[in-house]
Amino acid sequence: MKTDNTMQPLLTLRKPKFSPSAALAIGLPSLLMATPLLAQDDEPIVLDTMQIEERTVDTNPYAEPGAPYKAKISGDSRHVKPLAETPQTITVLTQTAIQESGDTDLRAILANQPGITLGTGENGNAFGDRYVIRGHEARSDVFVDGLRDPGMTIRESFAVEQVEITKGPSSTFAGRGSTGGAVNSITKQASTEYNFNKVQGGIGTDDFRRLTLDSNVSVTDDAAVRVNLLHAYQEVPDREPADRERNGAAVSGSLQATDKLKLVADYYYLKAEDKPDLGSYIDRTSGKPVKDIPVYMQDEDFLESEVNTATFRAEYDFTDNLRLINATRYGTTDNGYVATGTRGSTSLSTHQGWQEVEYFANMTNLFFDTEIGGLKNQFVTTLEYSSHKVINGVYDITNTGTPNCGTSYCFSDGAGNYYDDLNDLMQRQISKGVKDSDYNIDTWSLAVMDTIDLTDAWSVFLGVRADYFEYDNKVGRPGSVTEYKYSDTLWNGHIGTVYDLTENGNVYLTYSTSSNINGGESDVGGSCGYGGLCGDPTQVGDSKPEQTENIELGTKWNILNEKLLLTAAVFRITKDDVMESVGDSYATLGTLNTGKNRVEGFEFSVAGNITDKLSVQAGAAIMNAEVLESFNNGINTTIPTRGPNAGIPQLTSDDAGKTLANFADKSAFVQARYQLTDDFSFGANATYSSEVFTGQPDTAANEDLGVPSYTVYDLFATYEFSPQLNVRLNVGNVTDKDYYLTAYRSGAFTYIGDRRNAQLTVSYEF
Repeated sequence: MKTDNTMQPLLTLRKPKFSPSAALAIGLPSLLMATPLLAQDDEPIVLDTMQIEERTVDTNPYAEPGAPYKAKISGDSRHVKPLAETPQTITVLTQTAIQESGDTDLRAILANQPGITLGTGENGNAFGDRYVIRGHEARSDVFVDGLRDPGMTIRESFAVEQVEITKGPSSTFAGRGSTGGAVNSITKQASTEYNFNKVQGGIGTDDFRRLTLDSNVSVTDDAAVRVNLLHAYQEVPDREPADRERNGAAVSGSLQATDKLKLVADYYYLKAEDKPDLGSYIDRTSGKPVKDIPVYMQDEDFLESEVNTATFRAEYDFTDNLRLINATRYGTTDNGYVATGTRGSTSLSTHQGWQEVEYFANMTNLFFDTEIGGLKNQFVTTLEYSSHKVINGVYDITNTGTPNCGTSYCFSDGAGNYYDDLNDLMQRQISKGVKDSDYNIDTWSLAVMDTIDLTDAWSVFLGVRADYFEYDNKVGRPGSVTEYKYSDTLWNGHIGTVYDLTENGNVYLTYSTSSNINGGESDVGGSCGYGGLCGDPTQVGDSKPEQTENIELGTKWNILNEKLLLTAAVFRITKDDVMESVGDSYATLGTLNTGKNRVEGFEFSVAGNITDKLSVQAGAAIMNAEVLESFNNGINTTIPTRGPNAGIPQLTSDDAGKTLANFADKSAFVQARYQLTDDFSFGANATYSSEVFTGQPDTAANEDLGVPSYTVYDLFATYEFSPQLNVRLNVGNVTDKDYYLTAYRSGAFTYIGDRRNAQLTVSYEF
């Protein structure tokens, strides 16, 4: 229920503890009794018109009421302004949009979004999800409720309220990393405002089954508990016997201990077990993936993640203008996989590794609203400590099967005929081996941010952050260990300004920076590539942090009674002192920060209701990436015609001028739903990605090898039998498109997108 804009606060109820009719039963007699009093006053009291607005259970508290595809505010309270007034590109996917899309894993959800591509990995860095945002590696820039979520784990959406994707460097909020952006999942929390139980059960093609429970119970007026449970299984469409299984639980409790103190605790568990399919490979002659390849996964292959996380929050309101939120999290993640790839066109290879992650974090945010010189200031001060420990290792594997081509295992003969029993060729015996790296990083952070309303039309955001870290990485097996150890302080800032052109539209300009340490990726041990750290340990302390600058000019329009948000922005991200993989040169030169690259482009998005019946979530990104500087091997020489070095021979790299690996210069996504009748709605998704070339992150792409562009269409429809019961049908890849998501740097394996599939989901609320 809410009043018009003159009455605050706004109160919305999902499932009221008393019905609207009860409210009217109380309210009408009260008004009748008040009539004589009104007659006695000289001036009558005019009551504001009241509106009753019901919420469905799957409408999250951060969404715009009545526009379930549009988020109104961020789930991260450090963003003190509504999203429409925040000077940065932030794409938010609400729970309703996610559920109707049919995607469940975070990897699949993000793969559809413009400006984001997927990465692959080998051996120590292929455990789970990998994302590339605006051309830059973001696998360590994943957060849950504002706290970093370390580990290369598989992530599910069953306990997620909304997913927020921040584009561009944001180290003021995120700390180290966040070069191209960051991903923050906002989880479902217990609330005393409503009681509900919602069960969803789904069946479908490829032996699909999915069962979830979302139950919120208001124990007292001050305490509530919420439980989310998950079981899901599916064979990978058209790639059986590859499959995916998920089992999870999320429990949240809240207690309003006093008028000023609120306590929140939650626990999250997920067990993900896959039979992984590494897909096809890229033919060296054509430079494209080989089509119609069989599943050569071995029976013993696996990809597993087990996550246990506990979080405790305390929120205290000192005054109306001063409040404190403290969050403490402890978690562990166990990851492991043995997967079969290809070597050349026929020979099979093994990719494998295990990882144990333990992390602790404590973050305190102090919010202070005050006036200084007659100007409204909204201060946020953040103090954070985190301890991140990762042990990596490999499995001991013995292949007992008889090789079928020399000393190797092949899935086809010289004539291209596939062998029988492809999934039982190697007959592996697998046991967990010793560790080969012990990674530890402790970080202390302090950030101060302020949002200032200069006038009714102008506002400014200012932020600065310091991250002091102590890094220690012992690489190698027992008896032969190399220790990399150093410490440093990273300084970063953010400044943005917003000017309101009208009541509903603005323009903004923002500048932000980020820094990332050498060796910051915990999953690669002493590998020179993929963000690892190697070379001479004595030189590590002399290395430079990678530095990134971003400038963005954009506009946001909150229109149609604030039910539709339009955003558009042009941006330029420049990354300097890039740590490059230069092979044997590391052994003599130590860690090298010799690279520089740039990504610039335009991004547009729309979210919300176009009409009362038509809802949409859409976006498009057109970008250009270029390697500006790269390691110089002393072979190539050019003579500049302009600049300070004009006429002087200069050594150049072959990579300068090339695009970045794992980068799509054009991408788009549209999800639209039309409410045909009160009971029936239908919609469609369309995802487009341009061609993507192979290579390591932050390096020049190999433009001879890549995956082609693709467009994939999905359909969905929902029928509501009653307010408590509805059925949804999802059809993914309705045209049965044969497409590929990304490829390993050598082209040895190429992830295949899901073929046509369908699921029927029944939801019942009680």
